[in-house]
Amino acid sequence: MSWETIRVEVEPPLAVVTVNRPDKLNALNARAVDELRAAFIGLSTDPGVRAVLLTGAGEKAFVAGADIRELAALTPQEAKETASRGQALCDLLENLGKPVVAAVNGYALGGGCELALACTLRVASENARLGLPEVTLGLIPGYGGTQRLPRIIGKGRALEMILTGEPVTAARAFEIGLVNRVVPQGEALRGAKDLAGTIAARGPVAVRYAAEAIHRGLEASFTEGCHIEAGLFGLLASTADMREGTSAFLEKRGAVFQGR
Repeated sequence: MSWETIRVEVEPPLAVVTVNRPDKLNALNARAVDELRAAFIGLSTDPGVRAVLLTGAGEKAFVAGADIRELAALTPQEAKETASRGQALCDLLENLGKPVVAAVNGYALGGGCELALACTLRVASENARLGLPEVTLGLIPGYGGTQRLPRIIGKGRALEMILTGEPVTAARAFEIGLVNRVVPQGEALRGAKDLAGTIAARGPVAVRYAAEAIHRGLEASFTEGCHIEAGLFGLLASTADMREGTSAFLEKRGAVFQGR
């Protein structure tokens, strides 16, 4: 498929999706949102892909936010529809069934930060800056940022970031749990590949169910969450991957998972 605003490279067991608008600091316009959605839907059913990396072209920006020219012209109804489309994209990333690792190489602001928040894990280069500056435009985050950020870093810190609109450095992002790892400038994609590669070598069904247990459990009581976990644990006991993993351990060899 031909893309206008992104690149998609499949390197089994990984795929790399790159927002490719470096002249605009990879800002998200409507076309980019639509293309990202189509690309991730395709990758979700690709049996050769066990993990996906999301990054931005160049070293200046992951995604520097939304296209402000588009935002400025929106009517209230169009703004609501734009937010809903962005939220649908982020929901797709969060619930892809495969881990999505953000390689944050520079500015991740506004919608770009929200994309990173929707990813399973985040690896940031030392020059990264992450933030939700929408209040400086008279807006609020619209792609799920007001919901995901407090779930990741806590209510108080999220309120500070969102209400001031000020970005944080990579070091501060790591300190508050916003990113999982910080790597030297220019190494974000490599670091994300290393992390994604480790996960891709694990049992694919187990990885999917582990993420599902966490996501669903966070929306439930502790007791309900444990019931969800037990049910998924039971389902895994019926898989070929579980039999392969336990046999490999007992036979002192590496497991070869098939994702079934």
